[in-house]
Amino acid sequence: MLIEINPDNIDNRLIEQVCKCLRNGGVIIYPTDTVYTLGCDIRQTKAYEKICKLKDIKPNKANFSIVCYDLSHLSEFTNGLPTPVYKFMKHTLPGPYTFILKGNNNLSKIFGYAKKTVGIRVPNNNIVRAIVQELGAPILSASIKNQDTILEYVTEPNEIFEVYEHLVDIVIDGGIGGNVPSTIIDYTSSEPTLVRMGAGEVDIK
Repeated sequence: MLIEINPDNIDNRLIEQVCKCLRNGGVIIYPTDTVYTLGCDIRQTKAYEKICKLKDIKPNKANFSIVCYDLSHLSEFTNGLPTPVYKFMKHTLPGPYTFILKGNNNLSKIFGYAKKTVGIRVPNNNIVRAIVQELGAPILSASIKNQDTILEYVTEPNEIFEVYEHLVDIVIDGGIGGNVPSTIIDYTSSEPTLVRMGAGEVDIK
């Protein structure tokens, strides 16, 4: 199903429809402030396994991001952050960044295996933030790009739908997407590490 949602005039009925799908174990493709992304309700294990299958990745090898509405969910997945890290995240989010943080024991309940780190995203996109807020839980997310190819990210929702029509439950048309992924910063050691330079500007010395 292809659903068009205007990011500047959110239709709450459509958001509710998407959230009903997610709560029932559905998998969606949705826009962010960077690229279009696969996602599911973090509480739905079968949906997570379905995304792994689509990505051809074993669940215990997957490094998916957790998309949150804001930083209030951090305590669910981490054991706390140094003040400078929290301040930097609060300053840059919502925005096109993924922060790799040390995880807590709750991650094993979500992913089904011991996981020491977690990637946190708070995209600056009205559609996904409305979905997460209505859902009442974060979304597990993975890029629709096949990392084994040199193909660019697909930016046109109709083209995405043509490929994924029979593979996912809903593709959200939120306008033309970007083709530059998020900037990834690893904060799991004493000094931050720039893992990938993407859409978010950063200056790590």
